[in-house]
Amino acid sequence: MTVRHFVIAAASAVVLFAAGAASAAEYRPFSRQDFAAAQAAGKPIVVDVFATWCPTCKAQEPIMKQLSSAPKFDKLLIFRLDFDTQKPEWRKFKVWRQSTFIAFRGRRETGRSIAETDPEALERLLDTTIQ
Repeated sequence: MTVRHFVIAAASAVVLFAAGAASAAEYRPFSRQDFAAAQAAGKPIVVDVFATWCPTCKAQEPIMKQLSSAPKFDKLLIFRLDFDTQKPEWRKFKVWRQSTFIAFRGRRETGRSIAETDPEALERLLDTTIQ
């Protein structure tokens, strides 16, 4: 590969990445008020119950970021709920461990996933928020 081809390939990758990032899901720290407002607006939502020390959570993060960057998930809100500091919140969701995802379409829960790292299974969970 010549330097010219390398530069063109690198520039193309940057453009494609930027285009994908523009349509990516939005990540937010969990707050009860923002979550309730998103539900009331009928938004597609995923609550990500994570812990910074959790190896499964660390494995899930890049998978979810890649999946949620697809254009079909451009309206998706992902609320990150800290397992260590937001115990009353995750208990309200009846969650008992980190690495849990809870999917919603508006106020309706559409699915859950616990400790899942299979990209196809996680994509199916995300799909429940938009179908």
